[in-house]
Amino acid sequence: MKTKRPIIEINEELCDGCGQCVPACEEGAIKIINGKAKLVAEKLCDGLGACLGHCPRGAIRIVEREAEAFDEEAVKEHLHRPKEESCACPGAQVQHLGPTLSPFPSRLTHWPIQLRLVPPEAPFLKGASLLLAADCVGFSCPRFHEDYLPGKALLIGCPKFDDAAFYIAKLTEIFQKNDIQEVEVAVMEVPCCKSFLHILKEALKGASQTKPFKVLVFSPKGELVATEVWQ
Repeated sequence: MKTKRPIIEINEELCDGCGQCVPACEEGAIKIINGKAKLVAEKLCDGLGACLGHCPRGAIRIVEREAEAFDEEAVKEHLHRPKEESCACPGAQVQHLGPTLSPFPSRLTHWPIQLRLVPPEAPFLKGASLLLAADCVGFSCPRFHEDYLPGKALLIGCPKFDDAAFYIAKLTEIFQKNDIQEVEVAVMEVPCCKSFLHILKEALKGASQTKPFKVLVFSPKGELVATEVWQ
């Protein structure tokens, strides 16, 4: 049954297919098809427009028109489909990264690394030693790969600009579905970054787990200035 309600509209002439809107839609309502962003189904779009600010071309807007009602159950079913059936961003596909021939090889062993994009069932999370890092750490610390990535499954995010509730829910599910062996958190020496620690504590609590985790604190110049253990 259709009712008049807010829903996104995509201008295909403006859309260049960059795909930035795809991971921004937590309901998975947008997919890149033949190089253009498309609304997968009206019932998957909540009409709130979280994707709008992620389109560099201004190709997405909210309109009010006759459309299927938003269906939360349909969203849940859609998001739990196997990866090949879903509308995930191509850059978010789970990959194992092998060694390279570079004289300065990357220590990254998997993709994706953004916490928003990593599926809780990703194979690289099974029995992993997890490194949760504020995304500025990897840019400030010159030896981040060599000193902190070996043997770790890396997840990155920004606790200042991203949704803390989403991070807590995602990490809770990761802890519930994977036998995580140990956890390290790498943050910058700024107050907003420390919220990552509280996010992690809430996620462990939600997963009914009490494991301690190691905290690495870095200065803006990338120096390790403190090491703590949180219980």
